[in-house]
Amino acid sequence: MRRSLIYPARLCPTRLCKALALGAVLLAAGPAAASIAWVSNEKDNSLSLIDMQSLEVIETLPVGQRPRGLLLSHDYRLLYICASDSDRVQVMDVATRKIIKELPSGKDPEQFALHPNDRWLYVSNEDDALVTVIDTQTSEVLGQIGVGVEPEGMAVSPDGKWAVNTSETTNMLHWIDTSTQTLADNTLVDQRPRFVEFNRDGTQLWASAEIGGTLTVLDVATRKILKTLTFQIKGVHPDKVQPVGIKLSADGKLAFVALGPANHVAVIDAKTFEVLDYLLVGRRVWQLAFTPDQKQLLATNGVSGDVSVIDVESRKVLKSVKVGRYPWGVVVTP
Repeated sequence: MRRSLIYPARLCPTRLCKALALGAVLLAAGPAAASIAWVSNEKDNSLSLIDMQSLEVIETLPVGQRPRGLLLSHDYRLLYICASDSDRVQVMDVATRKIIKELPSGKDPEQFALHPNDRWLYVSNEDDALVTVIDTQTSEVLGQIGVGVEPEGMAVSPDGKWAVNTSETTNMLHWIDTSTQTLADNTLVDQRPRFVEFNRDGTQLWASAEIGGTLTVLDVATRKILKTLTFQIKGVHPDKVQPVGIKLSADGKLAFVALGPANHVAVIDAKTFEVLDYLLVGRRVWQLAFTPDQKQLLATNGVSGDVSVIDVESRKVLKSVKVGRYPWGVVVTP
């Protein structure tokens, strides 16, 4: 045996060997992939993709007409897109960034929510006063439920028992029993409810009222109102305070509410319902989304055509990222 090909142990001390092994693993793994924010541009019929490390737009993808609501499958592999003027929900493969199919959503889909079974999609049809239920695997329409006039917001409870829709003109929340796909109850709220979100344990439902200028918190077990919040921003006329998108932190401590043409996001103590702060963002803030680690919050600003990136801990806006015309929906993939 040739000794020149043998490496004695004394030439590779334990620490050095471990360091070399770790370096090899890191090189093989390559740099960690950054999260990506997906933003629907209502007027451009496109999606803007933002790299959350560089906070720059890295790609623009053409989609259907007037894209608004966005949501992800529970495994982050599929992106659902409400192409409102195409009367379709488009399904995009996140890995390839290609549309792989279209679902029969009913007329003018605007917002939707996915059942915990990752299969049933509840879609609000604004022009027809209906909620359409679609099986995303078979593309079959499971049912259509009559609700109030101009349905918009949609949410499904964490236990999958309830799907709740808001009707802008009827000023109601409509409670759909998902076991029968039928309407079970209605709750009157303030004028023009636009968005609803359950807290993580499903005990509360938060609903924004755009024209009423309020946010209502309901007890899910009784479907009764626990609290109605109002917002007062120094130097902003009350008529401009129009709550829309809502996001609740996973730890149950904070709630964030987009206040529309008031150009602010409200920060709320989710336990005491006290308004803690108002964060100045872009013009006509619509929807909100957390990054997967919940360290940052994104806000779409329709009129200014940008996305505000907010540091959750410090409650500071880090940057405004220019996207397409009238950004509306936003989701973030790991």
